[in-house]
Amino acid sequence: MSKVAVIGVGGWGKNHARVLNELQALSVICDKDAVLAKEAAKKYGVNSYSNIEEMLEKESELDACMVCTPIKTHYEITKMLIDKGMHVFVEKPLSFSSEECEKMMKQALEKNVVLTAGYIERFNPAVQYAKRLIDEKKYGDLFMMEFHRENRMPAQSLDVGIIYDITVHDIDAAMFLFGSRPEVVFARAGKKLHPYEDFATIMLGFSNQRVAVIASNWLTPNKIRTFSAVCTDGIITGNYILQEVKIDHGEATIFPRIELKEPLMLELSHFLDVIAGRRKEPLVSAADATYVTRIAEAAILSNQTGKPISLK
Repeated sequence: MSKVAVIGVGGWGKNHARVLNELQALSVICDKDAVLAKEAAKKYGVNSYSNIEEMLEKESELDACMVCTPIKTHYEITKMLIDKGMHVFVEKPLSFSSEECEKMMKQALEKNVVLTAGYIERFNPAVQYAKRLIDEKKYGDLFMMEFHRENRMPAQSLDVGIIYDITVHDIDAAMFLFGSRPEVVFARAGKKLHPYEDFATIMLGFSNQRVAVIASNWLTPNKIRTFSAVCTDGIITGNYILQEVKIDHGEATIFPRIELKEPLMLELSHFLDVIAGRRKEPLVSAADATYVTRIAEAAILSNQTGKPISLK
């Protein structure tokens, strides 16, 4: 069984620790807040550290690390871990900078370690079900997608705006469902209450006149996570939260039964399979994660300039 450390348990990292413990892979917890690290470690009966260098020095049998720290720390931490020969799972996005992503990807290849990012919606049963229908062209050719994501801003302070924090999930889902990467980005965004953008609408232009429209905000009170795949012979609508899919096909409306599963459990089980050699490569490649960051950069630039940005 692989031995994995979770770095950062103040936010989403605590969920990583819980799931890895259930998978019997949690070995170490590290957080710069020593009290927080000790509390989490005591809960699961594992070692705790408040310093990554000390952890790496003393925990010689570690196989992999989960980086769940603020986004702008991802690069330096991940670079250190890869240099020590660790497989690394980085919570989304891989980095705030595509240049940093490229360097991390190159370093991982040189060290022959797995590098992936936490784009959890690929593992959502509703997305997986829609993906199968789209790939089989069950309802014709997919030509347009719409994504809608909203809720109040999270309580913890963030070092980025909504595009990097949550819109990246739908950017990645669009690439996954289309099975390709966009060629052009156009975006409009704005600030209401915070230093960074609070709402954004992004249009992604894919080859063959295909398009994805992504709308997100963290100002309104309702929690909404939906997507819609418009095909030539039907519309596939999905709900990330409820893990439900509805298919409007001509005069019929179909509600397929989908088994509910925790996406994080599926995601981390997949990562453990990859680093143990039971799977060839991660579902979210470092190259895919890098491209998502490129799109986020382009969206912010497009909003600043008022012009579409080519990714070619």
